[in-house]
Amino acid sequence: MEFNTPPSANPPDNHLVWAIVCTVLCCMPLGIISIIKATKVKELWVLGDLAGAQKAADDAKKYAIWGAVITLVGVILCFIIAFAFMILGGGF
Repeated sequence: MEFNTPPSANPPDNHLVWAIVCTVLCCMPLGIISIIKATKVKELWVLGDLAGAQKAADDAKKYAIWGAVITLVGVILCFIIAFAFMILGGGF
């Protein structure tokens, strides 16, 4: 693992807000993973691991997006199933 001196510029966006939103509103397991990855960005940046900080930021974004997509697909499937029961006259 190669460490460099961090530049005076800001670290990559850690996507922490999206990770928290994903955890609260979408898929909790993927949201938690996203939060963990997002919180490592600044730490890796300060240590000089620029590539690791960027990878952690990218992973945080990826897991937040996956959580949102999985939730969206689940909601759509629930609506389709409910609609099918209404059309077919499924009795509860």
